[in-house]
Amino acid sequence: MSAAGPLGEYLRARRELIRPGDVGLPAHGRRRVPGLRREEVALLAGISADYYLRLEQGRDRSPSAQVLEALARALLLDAEATAHLHRLGGHAPTGRPARRPDRVPVGIRQLVGSWAQTPAFVHGRHLDVLFANPMATALAPIYRVGVNLLRAVFLGPDVPALYPAPEAVAASAVAGLRAQVGVEVDDPRLTELVAELTTGSELFRRLWARHDVTVRAGGGLRVFHHPRVGELELRYEKLTISGTTQSLVVYHAEPGSASARALARLGAAVSTEAAG
Repeated sequence: MSAAGPLGEYLRARRELIRPGDVGLPAHGRRRVPGLRREEVALLAGISADYYLRLEQGRDRSPSAQVLEALARALLLDAEATAHLHRLGGHAPTGRPARRPDRVPVGIRQLVGSWAQTPAFVHGRHLDVLFANPMATALAPIYRVGVNLLRAVFLGPDVPALYPAPEAVAASAVAGLRAQVGVEVDDPRLTELVAELTTGSELFRRLWARHDVTVRAGGGLRVFHHPRVGELELRYEKLTISGTTQSLVVYHAEPGSASARALARLGAAVSTEAAG
């Protein structure tokens, strides 16, 4: 047994099996390690790179169940593998089956990844970003794999500068979550997320208490203040992915408009950066 211990060895083995494209990360550039880098796993799981390094090297062998769940999602573990990860981390599985991670269908990943000029991303029922193309991440930093959109809206620093009407965006996000989870208000992940946001945001407490429910299928209009290309007025289409609890969100501009030209400039910049 290496110094990393069973937990560290397992994390490393699973990390090396995941390709960047599997989790929506760009695969260009030279990579010295197979699979994901440690800092990429940390980013996807929402923990610090230093803490993940300690776990993988065996210098910390007692992560919380919440951290283990985040790592299971980042590493695309199925129910059995997630339960095994919990056992290695010192947490006996409960009577409730381990959640199966949301996996974006391969065809959807290929389709969204092929849109070089169109921002698009996929989120799950708890508003976790599961897949995003480079244009989506360039449009808004919150549209990247591993980010929970509710957490980003209420606890992150980026949203007030990104949207001219952040409170309207926040209200829409809360109402959308209630519509997504329906009557399953005792869902453990939802309970966990609501507790965190209730503690950290007075605005969330107020909006959640209203019990608004809004199904945004079809789309709407959103304005972005982008630091590189200026104001963008974009329509978005929100489509349910058949056979899943996931939604595909696609942004587009009115043809010939100033926003269309700005979006084209952003696409050119993304393509240049990817080529370089």
